[in-house]
Amino acid sequence: MPAFADKAAWDHVANVKDAAERLAKLHRTEGSKGVLKFLDACYRTHLLASAYTAGLESCMAQDYMHSQVLAQLYARLPAEAREKSGAPSPELIAQGMGQRFMVAFSQYKVSSADADQFRKNVDTHGLPIFLKAVFPKASNGAAPNEGAEKNKK
Repeated sequence: MPAFADKAAWDHVANVKDAAERLAKLHRTEGSKGVLKFLDACYRTHLLASAYTAGLESCMAQDYMHSQVLAQLYARLPAEAREKSGAPSPELIAQGMGQRFMVAFSQYKVSSADADQFRKNVDTHGLPIFLKAVFPKASNGAAPNEGAEKNKK
């Protein structure tokens, strides 16, 4: 049976919002390294399940939000500075997340439409919560300078 066949199994929007709030708290207390350690354990645990669960969806939402922000921040660093600090490139961050998502979506036979809805839910309902919590001084809840780049277009 497809992963999202029983759409009433849980409230996907509420789950994404809760994941964003928990991610913001974890990020404030443990930083990016703590988030990465948590996500590794989260995937290892939830990918053992026989079905796609709210817990895995939460891990993936947190991974998506963290990866988006991390890639955006690292994109601002010159390549030399990233290499010197050992930071991954934005492309490498995106590739890693994409591979993790491909594994999960394939394992649980999540359709492209449901994967797209997941992304929309995180973009619309989760990312703004996370950004506002992590970057409270940004006027629009965006990562620093993100709003300036959008306003230039």
